[in-house]
Amino acid sequence: MNQSQQILKEVKKAVSGKDQTLVWILMTILAGGHVLLEDMPGVGKTTAALAFSRALGLSYGRVQFTPDVLPSDVVGYSVYQKETGRMVYQPGAVLCHFFLADELNRATSRTQSALLEAMEEGQVTVDGSTYRLPEPFFVMATQNPTGAAGTQLLPDSQMDRFTVRLSLGYPDPASELEMVKNRLSGNPLDAVRPVISAEGLLEMRKEVLSVFVKDEVLEYLIALVAATRGHGLILRGASPRATLSLTAMARAAAYMRGRDYVIPQDVASVYIRVVEHRLLLAPEAQAPESGAAAILKQILAKTPAPKV
Repeated sequence: MNQSQQILKEVKKAVSGKDQTLVWILMTILAGGHVLLEDMPGVGKTTAALAFSRALGLSYGRVQFTPDVLPSDVVGYSVYQKETGRMVYQPGAVLCHFFLADELNRATSRTQSALLEAMEEGQVTVDGSTYRLPEPFFVMATQNPTGAAGTQLLPDSQMDRFTVRLSLGYPDPASELEMVKNRLSGNPLDAVRPVISAEGLLEMRKEVLSVFVKDEVLEYLIALVAATRGHGLILRGASPRATLSLTAMARAAAYMRGRDYVIPQDVASVYIRVVEHRLLLAPEAQAPESGAAAILKQILAKTPAPKV
């Protein structure tokens, strides 16, 4: 059993019946990206975050976002120290390896934007001074479905910084029964043990970065992204950041499948998850049968994959 499988085995002690979603989360962590979980309350989003932080041996920070949460609660603030006559930085909740931004779409736009620099550059700037975040750094944000009480849409610039958007959804009856049985004897999170440390995760990320991508596969990947920019039902296509995310996720997919090189199927398997939440669709494409996923499936079918 390789390390990826060992990590997932530990996480599954606390999260039942969501195996594929857990694979997606781990793949994104290995790719150096960030995850947005869009779901109704109470389906296990926080439990999944805690389980991953424990299995990966990472320090954990969490903010429950509400309209009165301030940017300083996230990134920290400076306090005047009388003894030295200097301003002293007080770290915010984001100064950790694994940050859970719970119900991010309930916060004000100003507070949401406090995360942008952290997610993109791995640092925060407070009162003109820049502070590096611990490495590795990973954000898992949750949001309630649009239209739920007290929510607002995340800005496009923030959506683009999330590598994938996932959903846990309700468990099936068998998984829900397993969850209840696990809870009868205590909190299943107590059974989750660290598989690796922060340093070990950095080594795994280095291995992902060493996965080879042939030029023909890169050209295929870029063609898939470019196809979103000229499509009649898409008002705004995927950004160059999406291209980089797609490359990183294809490498992580190949790595988790035991290969040190990317094949076109790796790209195709992550394409929809990486791209769909970044698109702005025309009004006539808003229906589920012609939504982002359906359009991207058509693009996959029409774009010839190289023979590698």
